[in-house]
Amino acid sequence: MKLLFDQNISFRIVSKLQDEFAEAKQVRELGLENSTDLEIWEFAKNNNYSIVTFDADFYDLSNLYGHPPRIIWLRTGNRRTSDLAQLLIDRSVIIKEFLTNKSYIDIACIEIDE
Repeated sequence: MKLLFDQNISFRIVSKLQDEFAEAKQVRELGLENSTDLEIWEFAKNNNYSIVTFDADFYDLSNLYGHPPRIIWLRTGNRRTSDLAQLLIDRSVIIKEFLTNKSYIDIACIEIDE
C-alpha cells in the first residue's frame, strides 16, 4: 500500500506504520513539504499513492478531478501521532480492502473516524 501522508500529519507516523503499510511516506520525505494540495494530488496520481489527510480539500479535489488518487480522510480531530498510528493499524483491514478490492473501484474516498 502506497500511502502518502499530507503535511498536517507528522512524518513520525511512517515509522510507526511500517509493519502494516511498508510503503507509506510523508510529503516531507518526498520533498513536497511546501507543495500545494494540487501538486501533492498530482504527485500521488502519477506515483500510485493514496493520500491520507485531515484536509477536506483532497476530498474536494476528488470530486472535481475524479480518482486516482484515492483519499483516506481522517475525521478524528487532533490526536497524538502514536494514537493516530494505532487507529490506522486498527482500521488497516478496512483501508486495505478499500484500496485493493475491485468492488470499491468507483469510490474515491473513505472516511476514518473514531
